[in-house]
Amino acid sequence: MNAVTRILSAIEAGDPQAAAHLLPLVYDELRKLAAARLADEKPGHTLQPTALVHEAYLRLVGDGQPRGWDGRGHFFAAAAEAMRRILVENARRKTRKKRGGERVRMDLDAVAPAAPALDDDVLDLDEALTRLAEADPAAAELVKLRYFAGLSIPQAAEALGIGARSADRLWAYARAWLRDALSGS
Repeated sequence: MNAVTRILSAIEAGDPQAAAHLLPLVYDELRKLAAARLADEKPGHTLQPTALVHEAYLRLVGDGQPRGWDGRGHFFAAAAEAMRRILVENARRKTRKKRGGERVRMDLDAVAPAAPALDDDVLDLDEALTRLAEADPAAAELVKLRYFAGLSIPQAAEALGIGARSADRLWAYARAWLRDALSGS
């Protein structure tokens, strides 16, 4: 049993000190995942990788409620889901009328039309991912692990408890399904 799994078990058992020991062990990996997710966002994004990691971590262990994590893979799957929800909430918040609604900021010195906001892409992906989860929950979970957590096929397969070849086939299916869903086919 590795250190992360041991600490997750201690958190589940109600040890109040265990959560403080978990963050140093997983922080670097979570920060890399957050940075990878935010690299796809438009420049000037207000959410920074450190803030995303801290928000996700607080959602996972900050409320003091014991969680039933089945190990390291399950924890990182939960972290990927938390990061996804934070990014979606942030994108939705930006599209509210109070924040400018449909308006897109433009540089007045620029002559070219503004590019479509990536916030819309995140919302479209979230909607398509929700529909995929209804059709094939395992495929949707694999997409979350690969896209939002940045796990490789073998890592995601381990987290899902399936073989790498099965995960590879499921990944090909999920990508094709999402491509069709996002293109409007």
